[in-house]
Amino acid sequence: MEEIKLREDFIKLGQALKAAGLVGSGVDAKFVITDGQVKVNGQVEIQRGKKLVDGDVVEYDGNSIKIVK
Repeated sequence: MEEIKLREDFIKLGQALKAAGLVGSGVDAKFVITDGQVKVNGQVEIQRGKKLVDGDVVEYDGNSIKIVK
């Protein structure tokens, strides 16, 4: 499981996918999120601007990302 370290209090879902290298661009992130392919803490999330905080886990395409402070 890859970890993304927060620089601020949160990171948005689309930014996290880009930072982890799971999508190539913000447009790609938008499509996979709105298509319901991304889960946050086990629940399908369709909001690209969803704020992720310390402890959140994102799943996409067989990969997991943990958000850490």
